[in-house]
Amino acid sequence: MKIYTKAGDRGMTSLLGGNLVPKDHPRLEAYGTMDELISWIGLLRDILNSNDLREQLLKIQDRLMVGSSILANERTDGSVQLPEIKESDIVSLEELIDKMDAELKALTSFILPGGHPLVSYCHLARTCCRRAERYSSGFIKDSEQTALIVKYLNRLSDYLFTLSRKIAKDFNIEENLWEPES
Repeated sequence: MKIYTKAGDRGMTSLLGGNLVPKDHPRLEAYGTMDELISWIGLLRDILNSNDLREQLLKIQDRLMVGSSILANERTDGSVQLPEIKESDIVSLEELIDKMDAELKALTSFILPGGHPLVSYCHLARTCCRRAERYSSGFIKDSEQTALIVKYLNRLSDYLFTLSRKIAKDFNIEENLWEPES
């Protein structure tokens, strides 16, 4: 199998199942943004020192690849067999959030991203995740799986926000609380 197909030279690409669609198709926006998110999370994995966090992020990348492949498949006849997102994947994120949150001070204000590159990378991944969620929400009625993808992305953005706060705490970095000028 060659890496290049040349279909993209004409502004087209094929979805799983074989349908040819333009490169600006909404499905491509959704799973392309998830691809970007997978890369941001890979960057976080590369620079974190915690094996536990790196393992969590690797699992998250796997789940995002599953979600991306589901979004790339517009066939609903079951002819394309794919792995699935499960409710337990969402529960797992919630448990990780709760565990990190138990170590953190209660929020009293919005937080402005920054303070350390790792904190900022978490926020970049979080905002990319929110964009992936917005694009994916257009397919929420397609199937139970696409609905679970949106739910997973919603919870993942909370995970990434909480991770940014945990990293700030672990590195003894003061959070930048948003205190608007009057």
